[in-house]
Amino acid sequence: MQQLLMTAVRCSRWPVGGDALVRRRPSGRVAHVSLLLALLTVLGTVKHCEGYLDDRQPVYLEAKIGSYVILDCPVDFPQDEPIPYVLHWNKDNKPVFTLYDGVLNAYETFIGRVTLLNNDILYGKASLNLTSIRESDNGWYECKVIFPNRVPNKRNNGTWFHISVLGGTLLRIPPVNQTVLEGDPAFFHCVVQNPETMFVEWYKDNVSLLEYYDLSHRSMMGPDGSLTINPTQMSDLGFFTCEVRNTANDTQSASAYLNVQYKAKVVYAPKEVYIPFGESAVLDCHFRSNPPLKNLRWEKDGFLFDPYNVQGVFYNRNGSLQFDKVDDSHAGRYSCTPYNDLGTDGPSPIINVIVQRPPFFTIKPKLVYVTKMGGTVEMHCDARDRDGYHIPQITWIKKDGSLLPYGRFSVNGGNLTIEDIVESDRGIYGCQATNEAATVTADAEIMIENVSPRAPYNLTGNSTDTSITIRWAPGYIRQYLEYIIWYRLADAPEWRTLKVNNKHILEATITNLQPAREYEFMVLCQDNYGDGMFSKAFRYFTKPTEFEQPENGLQDALLQFSQIGSPRNFSVRKEQDNFVAHWEPPELGLDQLRFYILRWWIEPQHKLYGSAETSETRYILDNLDEDFLYTFQVFALSTTNYTSGSNEYEVYVYPYRRVKVMTVSGVLILLFCLAVISTLLYMKRNRIRMLREAENVKI
Repeated sequence: MQQLLMTAVRCSRWPVGGDALVRRRPSGRVAHVSLLLALLTVLGTVKHCEGYLDDRQPVYLEAKIGSYVILDCPVDFPQDEPIPYVLHWNKDNKPVFTLYDGVLNAYETFIGRVTLLNNDILYGKASLNLTSIRESDNGWYECKVIFPNRVPNKRNNGTWFHISVLGGTLLRIPPVNQTVLEGDPAFFHCVVQNPETMFVEWYKDNVSLLEYYDLSHRSMMGPDGSLTINPTQMSDLGFFTCEVRNTANDTQSASAYLNVQYKAKVVYAPKEVYIPFGESAVLDCHFRSNPPLKNLRWEKDGFLFDPYNVQGVFYNRNGSLQFDKVDDSHAGRYSCTPYNDLGTDGPSPIINVIVQRPPFFTIKPKLVYVTKMGGTVEMHCDARDRDGYHIPQITWIKKDGSLLPYGRFSVNGGNLTIEDIVESDRGIYGCQATNEAATVTADAEIMIENVSPRAPYNLTGNSTDTSITIRWAPGYIRQYLEYIIWYRLADAPEWRTLKVNNKHILEATITNLQPAREYEFMVLCQDNYGDGMFSKAFRYFTKPTEFEQPENGLQDALLQFSQIGSPRNFSVRKEQDNFVAHWEPPELGLDQLRFYILRWWIEPQHKLYGSAETSETRYILDNLDEDFLYTFQVFALSTTNYTSGSNEYEVYVYPYRRVKVMTVSGVLILLFCLAVISTLLYMKRNRIRMLREAENVKI
């Protein structure tokens, strides 16, 4: 009896223990009646908690109306080997959710609100996510796992949960996520406690529904606050929120997502598209698709157009056509047809693709215009189409992105004139000639006398597959100079910057670049008076990767998180008779390090002379030829074949052997000369002595 009472207490969470219940029983006939009622209550409680008489401890959860709750239920497989199982979730002994042979079933009011979690790392394999919590979700939940092909078919699987629903003073039934086909109606619950004293307002993506003119005319709100959209359109996709407010201005809100699915459809197709002859071009198919696109078919001149059978034409990942080098055969009448799991809404209208030659300059501005403060600069520019029938549009821009000086410039034909030159006018300007096919640019630079700093010039570079080293010459040597490298992908709109803090260093290495891509660089000079002028734009390619990248899709997705930092403080010093390269390990991703790759080039040809692999942080270079200038760089190679390069280091190998030979030869020649001179002096003295002796004899 006492054990039964204890079980009932644990299951019902009575605030007193079983012993207290026994001690507080009344006496006499009343005691018998009370005891009988207590037994009936206990039996009812035990029946309600059938299957809970073991030692499993329940989990108590709280959730607000409209929110979600996760019910974490692990699965205990025999010998930890996964085998087929059946999953049952019950609420108050009524089915909520079942999983059998991969088929999921939700029941009654739980349809669309309950999903099985598949994150084995964070949650058990039988875990559920219950969304759009409503008042009726309050109660006991049990997770049962059964192994149908095993005897006995149960283990110590399953968990009990109790959900306490909070905040039900205004909203009783919140909206639930909906997935509908375009054109079908969508319905969202928003049942309030007291419709007579409460006001309901709906929002889409945090904007009042009344501000969507078309959507508001296709929507209707019921007397209980629920929303019906009929018919739905693909633009209705998004989050819908109902906000409930009472007379005391208390508010409560809940949201649900409307997923409108439709056949893949073309939303825009231009009548004509011009592509530049001899250059690369892209022909886009502007479509919308939900579910996602499965296939995209192109036709040209009424026949199927398969890029895999046409040289120089490729499919991009979004289905567009990529022309590697446009020629006249690429002209024609194209159309595209997108497909998804629901089918297609039909092909696009005909797109007339016209191959046109880019414009060319007949007059280019000078590379540099030097003027004084307050002076006038006139830059000449003109261009023509290659077919001679059209004149391209000519415009002028300032390459740093700033506007042309208001009120002080004029454009006559293709010529730009700037009057009353001020310091801010210095910089690089571009004359752009544009036709339907392409835009070409000719650069010109305005320099102002006696205004410093001048722009760096003579940009050069060399690269690896993931880095580019830029060198430049200073436009003006002055104290307190600083340089800032501006760089970007050649076809990207956004610039990035790298500051060079040491004024004596006229080079910089930009790392973590993409292999086989073209980058654009400009160098900006600064001094105490502010920014100087940008250098001319300089473009350089990274080398193709030397290592095979993994083909597994998951590894590709994780590759960016498996990068490695660059080796630090790289230098090459002479020690005794050899040069030794030293560096420090990278700070980032050291656990991913496979080994280091040391390379050195002969300058100025930048010809690769040697390469070595090592797992140490030093390497002895004992095979360098003398009287050559070398550039050294060390790379860290990760286990995912990602490489990251250090700074470059230049070393001139002095011709020690040649100097030694020349020195020894010089010493020998000097000794020989001294010997000859000594011999001649000796012979001269002997001759003088003999002459004197002869004169003495005559006397």
